[in-house]
Amino acid sequence: MADPQLARDIDALCRLSGEFTLRSGQVSHEYFDKYLFEADPALLARVVAEMEPLLPTDTELLGGLEMGGIPIATVLSARTGLPALFVRKEAKTYGTCKLAEGPDVDGRRITLVEDVITTGGAVRDATRALRGYGATVADVVCAIDRSPAGENPLADVDLTVHPVLTKAELDAVRG
Repeated sequence: MADPQLARDIDALCRLSGEFTLRSGQVSHEYFDKYLFEADPALLARVVAEMEPLLPTDTELLGGLEMGGIPIATVLSARTGLPALFVRKEAKTYGTCKLAEGPDVDGRRITLVEDVITTGGAVRDATRALRGYGATVADVVCAIDRSPAGENPLADVDLTVHPVLTKAELDAVRG
């Protein structure tokens, strides 16, 4: 683990207790609110500092996924000088009708940026769409990989996942 204190701080801030209805409709007494670490400038800066060395050296664009990957990609862009690209869940139906806001992606090597990956659905969709526009997408960096230990949920689209923290590391700090 890169920084056990970072894992403790994220867990303490983002793991909420109460009664929460999950997307599946199930009720849980615990919820992980990932937006809380992104809204905290000091904690977000620490996550990005740990993420920077995970970037492949041939990265040309940072593709922040709507919505959680956008603040991370923005701070990472400011830190590295790499241009940011803001990737929507689906293309706009008005104006420019773009899927990705920012520089042209055709022929460019994009590293996707996401906050939390569990099954990788949004990352998978963005990867396929960006490749359809001519981009090369082979890697995704994320703050937290919540997929089962030892599994790559994005192997089916040939993406390598580079997490700052894993679910196992977050669970370990709880003791």
